[in-house]
Amino acid sequence: MIRFLTGGESHGKALIGIIEGFPANLYFNIDYINKELKRRQKGYGRSNRMDIEKDEILVLSGVNNGKTTGNPISIMIKNRGSNIDLVEITRPRPGHGDLAGALKYNQKGGRNTLERASARETAMRVAVGSICKLLLKEFNIQICSHVIQIGQVKSIKNYYNGLKKEELTKADNSLIRSLDYQSEKLMIQIIEEAKEKGDTLGGIIELIGLNIPVGLGSYTNWDRKLDGKIAHSIMSIPGIKGVEFGLGFNTSGRLGSQVHDEISYDDNNTYYRETNNAGGIEGGVSNGEDIVLRAVMKPIPTLKKPLKTVDMKTKEVAFAQFERSDVCAVPSASIVAESMLSYVLANEIILKFGGDSIEEIKINYTSYINSLRNR
Repeated sequence: MIRFLTGGESHGKALIGIIEGFPANLYFNIDYINKELKRRQKGYGRSNRMDIEKDEILVLSGVNNGKTTGNPISIMIKNRGSNIDLVEITRPRPGHGDLAGALKYNQKGGRNTLERASARETAMRVAVGSICKLLLKEFNIQICSHVIQIGQVKSIKNYYNGLKKEELTKADNSLIRSLDYQSEKLMIQIIEEAKEKGDTLGGIIELIGLNIPVGLGSYTNWDRKLDGKIAHSIMSIPGIKGVEFGLGFNTSGRLGSQVHDEISYDDNNTYYRETNNAGGIEGGVSNGEDIVLRAVMKPIPTLKKPLKTVDMKTKEVAFAQFERSDVCAVPSASIVAESMLSYVLANEIILKFGGDSIEEIKINYTSYINSLRNR
């Protein structure tokens, strides 16, 4: 079983990650991990902090001669914006954790909450998720994402409408990570309009896992269901307020005959489905089709034109404090979501196929895939 912990704060000296349960002998591609960190920092609507941070990992343990050792992997990302004089947050921001955190931990303000609840922590999640992607690549599993909505502007392309799988790798060519050129222009326009108003925007991300083997997850207990685990991981990302799989909420207005994916059998002695309305998961178990889900991100709660709040010192009406913030972080969140999905799937690969080295896991995986034929 893989598990990870992160430590560090938004304006602290560094972020720390520790990953336990990773197999030995996996090639540890540092350049790939650093490129993934750069992907997180891109996206139209980001703040000028992205000009300050140049995220790269420093490996502290668990890697030798370019390969994992089987020991816990510990990594560090240094913060470049740590020498800033920080003021207490006594005018908490609506929509942020400032007030709830201050009350929970008996603090005079929300500064300590902000430092940890900040999305800065997700940089380490991307580093961890990138390591998990390296494991998934050994089994030809690919994780992709693209932005399908910013504010009221929707992309005409999604998994169920006109999207070609080969297009998924082109999302990074877009400033907004949209695969619809016309929508991209409108999305950039409304981000600029929100910026001028001192406001923010949210949106919707579509995530797709390709080449997923049947049998990940389990229906035997509530906490082993694959869609439940994925939903938990995606909902843990700051700002994410909803998750749906496959056709999701659109299934509520359809007949069962219009929703469920009929099963077929091909010449390769393999079961398959002509449609994938379920999003690749049935009964909490991957069914061999692509895993498809969408995540909704709310507008960022730090506004240049702040909302009303209550001053924690005076208890009088005030305007919320402002700290450097993005106008829209949906493209960045899509990279974080890729990483969290990668973590869940990598963990499921370890749970199902076991082994202390990547070679042992591959043997078990190949044996299982071969055993599925002629069943």
